[in-house]
Amino acid sequence: MRKSTISRDTAETQITVEINLDGTGTYDNQTGVGFFDHMLDQLARHSLMDMTVRAKGDLHIDDHHTVEDTGIALGQALAAALGDKRGIVRYGACLLPMDDALVRAALDLSARPFLVWNVEMPTAKIGTFDTELVREFFQAFATHGGITLHVDQLHGINSHHIAEAAFKAVARALRDALETDPRKADAIPSTKGAL
Repeated sequence: MRKSTISRDTAETQITVEINLDGTGTYDNQTGVGFFDHMLDQLARHSLMDMTVRAKGDLHIDDHHTVEDTGIALGQALAAALGDKRGIVRYGACLLPMDDALVRAALDLSARPFLVWNVEMPTAKIGTFDTELVREFFQAFATHGGITLHVDQLHGINSHHIAEAAFKAVARALRDALETDPRKADAIPSTKGAL
């Protein structure tokens, strides 16, 4: 049962995340940040994780705490749902085109969090959304999910396309890494015997 529910309550945010790693990509994400909800929808749909996010944050200040804390909670939910990671493929990669944008994501569900982020947004905002928050989300998600994550922008002139390509590329890489390895469905994918 690769499912989990995580709640995170702070003075800045109240967040609940529910995920099912063996889902069909259904989603119901409500954070109060429209563009971010759209990106979370992409993450669910293209990873085939079912995802429900409810977040209430201090949006009267800005979107930062809501986006970052959602990344923290989602990473924690992923780690909890994976358990000891027995039987997973572990690695995933995707080269994803979206119009002018081309983004590569590669990841390892290693329990060794690290983010390499080579993405430059041409604008500071997408609508009212601060583009720097895309990196903040993935930093929090990778750290609390125990993911080694590399995201590289190869092309792109439109910030919306670049951000969306990044979310979709990570989602597709995650989809591959979360799959059960048919040849080693009962084994931890590491020579150490633990991840």
